[in-house]
Amino acid sequence: MDPRLLEILVCPVTKAPLVLDRARNELQCKASRLAYPIRDGIPVMLEDEAREMSDDEVEALREPAGRNPSPT
Repeated sequence: MDPRLLEILVCPVTKAPLVLDRARNELQCKASRLAYPIRDGIPVMLEDEAREMSDDEVEALREPAGRNPSPT
C-alpha cells in the first residue's frame, strides 16, 4: 500500500487515523475498534465490510506512524 495514501486515509466512522496491519492485510482503527480489509491492494472503507477488533487487538494496536504527539 502506498504510504502517502495511508497518511490521508481516516476511519469513515470516527475520522481517526488508521494503522496498517500487513499480516492481516487490513487497516485498523483504535477509536472505532474496526478493521477494514484491503482487497487487491484497495482499502474497502465501508463500515459494513469491517470486522470488529477484540479487546486484545485494540490494546496491542500501535499508534499510526508519523501521527504521534511530540514528547514534551
